Amino acid sequence: MKYVVILGDGMADWPLEELNGGTPLSCAKTPVMDELAKVSEIGTVATIPEGMAPGSDTANLSVLGYNPEKYYTGRSPLEALSIGVDMKDTDVVFRCNIVTVTEEEGLSYEEQTILDHSSDEISTEDADVLLKAVCAELEKEFADYAFYTGTSYRHCMVWDNGNVVELTPPHDILTRKIGEYLPKDPILRRMQEKSYEILKNHPLNLERKAKGLKPGNSFWFWGAGTKPILTSFEEIYHKKGVMISAVDLLKGIAVGSDMDRILVEGANGGLNTNYEGKAKAAVDALTKGGYDFAYVHVEAPDEMGHQGSVERKIKAIEYLDQRLIKLVKDGLDESGEDYRMLILPDHPTPIKVRTHVAEPVPYLLYDSSAPQEHTWHYDEKDAAILGNKIDHGWDMMSYLFSK
Repeated sequence: MKYVVILGDGMADWPLEELNGGTPLSCAKTPVMDELAKVSEIGTVATIPEGMAPGSDTANLSVLGYNPEKYYTGRSPLEALSIGVDMKDTDVVFRCNIVTVTEEEGLSYEEQTILDHSSDEISTEDADVLLKAVCAELEKEFADYAFYTGTSYRHCMVWDNGNVVELTPPHDILTRKIGEYLPKDPILRRMQEKSYEILKNHPLNLERKAKGLKPGNSFWFWGAGTKPILTSFEEIYHKKGVMISAVDLLKGIAVGSDMDRILVEGANGGLNTNYEGKAKAAVDALTKGGYDFAYVHVEAPDEMGHQGSVERKIKAIEYLDQRLIKLVKDGLDESGEDYRMLILPDHPTPIKVRTHVAEPVPYLLYDSSAPQEHTWHYDEKDAAILGNKIDHGWDMMSYLFSK
């Protein structure tokens, strides 16, 4: 038996008036998931422990079988593992987003408004140029802080002998003035302000604006944490696993849990990521590579939810269905080996609020050796009605492997 999880980050949503009370998942054209739903178990799983923030960090740890209340030490240290940062026990690691804020003349930095947490899904190449321009100045003045390039807008800062401080994720405050959300720590605040001073007139940002792209004109720190300690996935579940994802968070979880990683060319965490490449990587890993388990993570639905775009979120779900799930199913069917496929989001990212919420998410569990016969659909409404409930997300792996 082989096992594959296909996770559409932030795919779940709330009913929308513009979709006549439907959700992006229920309204998207998903012929593959529609057919799978007729022969699969549908239900809901609560991925976020009560009282914890609904982040992709806590949610994906949970889906992978790690109770966040036990294993979670912060988001950014997991991303730092992926980048290859050699963390000390006394280091505190922060996510450093390159964001877009307004550049209104006559207003101070704190009076500006945050427009985009991703700077128009800025490329890693552009982000690296901007990151280095700021770091060349900051590291002269602030010797205890070091910066590391990640992927797209997502980067890391390490504070030597630092403190874990509470900070606001930028995707939670889109369209709001930033003043009340700036770091209370004076050095962190000064570094953000200085990044804006350096970047707002940087030549690369002037080029981006001329092309109609949003500038990456400010750092934004959040997600502070300390060095993580995860138990080996194979040691817990006795399955050799592989992670396929474009984002450093998931790749970092893989490093921490001793899972292998497959880096797919053209996989970028955006709407136009290489879905087909991810599908091929998963099928090859399970049919030729000696792996028992593959975790395929797709960031695009979450990004479109943060952007507040109904059309693009629907498109991301349709791409997931037709360009990834179909190819994985076809490839595993052709192999002739029995398999179980679990499809789910990690958390909802509702269009109405453009950020994560902690509600249970719908799951679809297909077993090629024991197909069922049903008439239901895979969406938020049917999943809730059917009554199949997993109360703790970290039980999902045991359920997948033992069902």
